[in-house]
Amino acid sequence: MPREYRHISQYEKEIVALRNEGFTFKEIWEKYGFTFKQLHNFFTRYNKKQEMLKAGMALKRKGRPPKDYVVSEEDKVAELRYIIARKDAKIKSLEMENKLMRDFLSLTERK
Repeated sequence: MPREYRHISQYEKEIVALRNEGFTFKEIWEKYGFTFKQLHNFFTRYNKKQEMLKAGMALKRKGRPPKDYVVSEEDKVAELRYIIARKDAKIKSLEMENKLMRDFLSLTERK
């Protein structure tokens, strides 16, 4: 029996709850009428979003923003946290590289 079309993201809470309860992909897709590929792609996107949120990155919609789009304070804060984290990571990387170069030069007896 074909179901009335609804986007899979409308079922996000129910699908994630079932998956956390231990239901398999097959049980979930049979219950809601999705295919394995749709469910697999949904969980890939969902896990990627969760990783981005955990890292403090702001989730941005693709494409040009609408004319009435207003950037919230939370988005600004998340963006700044991400920028600071990336700068800190770059500084650490450069410090490690600098230390390696110094060690190399000291081993080759150069100063």
